[in-house]
Amino acid sequence: MATLELQGLTKRFGEFTAVDSMNLKAAEGEMTALLGGSGCGKTTTLRMIAGFTEPTAGQILVDGKNVSTIPPYRRNIGIFFQNYALFPHMTVFENVAFGLKLKRVSTTYVDKKGNTVEKYIKLSKAEIAERVKKALEVVDLEGFEKRSISTLSGGQQQRIAIARAIVNEPEILLLDEPLGALDLKMRKEMQLELKAMHKRLGITFIYVTHDQEEALTMSDTIVVMADGYIQQIGTPEMIYNEPKNTFVADFIGESNIFTGVMPADNLVRFCGKAFPCEDGGFEKDEPVDAVVRPEDVKLVPPAEGQLKGKVTSVIFKGIHYQILVQCGRYEIEARSTAAPAVGANVGLKIEPDGIHVMKKVFRVNRFSGVITKKNTVEFGDGEFECDVTQLYKGSHLDEEGYLITAKGEKLDLTGTEVNVEVSLHDITMSDDPEEGGACGHIISLIYKSEYYRYIVRTENEEDYVLACEDLWNENDFVSLVIPKDKIKLTLKTAEEKL
Repeated sequence: MATLELQGLTKRFGEFTAVDSMNLKAAEGEMTALLGGSGCGKTTTLRMIAGFTEPTAGQILVDGKNVSTIPPYRRNIGIFFQNYALFPHMTVFENVAFGLKLKRVSTTYVDKKGNTVEKYIKLSKAEIAERVKKALEVVDLEGFEKRSISTLSGGQQQRIAIARAIVNEPEILLLDEPLGALDLKMRKEMQLELKAMHKRLGITFIYVTHDQEEALTMSDTIVVMADGYIQQIGTPEMIYNEPKNTFVADFIGESNIFTGVMPADNLVRFCGKAFPCEDGGFEKDEPVDAVVRPEDVKLVPPAEGQLKGKVTSVIFKGIHYQILVQCGRYEIEARSTAAPAVGANVGLKIEPDGIHVMKKVFRVNRFSGVITKKNTVEFGDGEFECDVTQLYKGSHLDEEGYLITAKGEKLDLTGTEVNVEVSLHDITMSDDPEEGGACGHIISLIYKSEYYRYIVRTENEEDYVLACEDLWNENDFVSLVIPKDKIKLTLKTAEEKL
């Protein structure tokens, strides 16, 4: 068993940063899950820990020892690949024993001169056979030594791959999407088996997955990642019940996410109503995000509800019904073991402990820009028409488009550095690349009950955050449209230019 610590771990590929200043401590014998969507940096992190990818910056410590520059075969770290990487022409025994036959173990002896000499020797056939036997016992496949890999089921092949990973007795075992190739039923069975196996082995597991349920089921600690950054670290219960931001709340389980304000401590206002809550420490009327899990929304008679609405959808999910209720312009999801009729009028009640209030992380887009023409500003990897008269009080544009100050001075603002602010509600998207001032791909979307919050990333990795009622898909290529009267400009100070 061993502890694992990452200190400022960073990996860049050219100008692209895959992992940015990652700090993490994994306790001895703990199962830690790196959870996130495609491209979040979790597999790159795993490859750096294994030694297959060299960090750009930072350190990897195993039991306090820096192993960042040590080759993979000397780290005593096992790895389980998603595709198993088994040799189809070999037997089970040969697959599990493959690494052991290459392994060299240190031994010391005293030579004829009385000197203590260290020597690396191969394991004996008896030692190899004994280790393979023990590894197969751990995965409940003892007696399968002579079987061909091609005769095994997917679940059995997975166990063989695990046996091969643990046969070298690693201090840390890395698992990269270990259940991704299995069907749903087999995956759920293997989740329990892997958890039991981890308990028996007692070694430190670092587990990469994109499956939220899998991470919640199996992990002692979950590390939620997005865009190369750690969003939150905590126990499964903490991650689910106390999400740090709206990304985590939306990514882990289902959530109703509302834009609200805090009139006072223990009171939050959203959907046009004030709700008692257990959160405080906010400024008066501070904008916040309020998260309510569907299971915390109770269906009651209309007269008893804090909110009233009409049922628009009822879907049976096996152990509960997923229910959508339209309350004015807000769509709210609830769960219940009883199914109301579609079209029924219902009340919704939310207890104080069912509301989690978070500081609003994002309110406005801010960029550094430069005036490129008489009334055009370049920022965020794009170019937009703007109103430059806001830069000088009392100014106006002449017939040629030049700015005339209140004192009658004629200014050519080309090259002037400015600060740019655009509200997320003032940006719209178009599928016509010629319509907007900048273009990019949608990398994130979160439904916030009355609108979707999108993040659009340009080719040069500038991010725009916007709110839109229309549903677009992740990875859609869009252009960004901003009316010129919605672009707020201020002149950069001398200090800001430095």
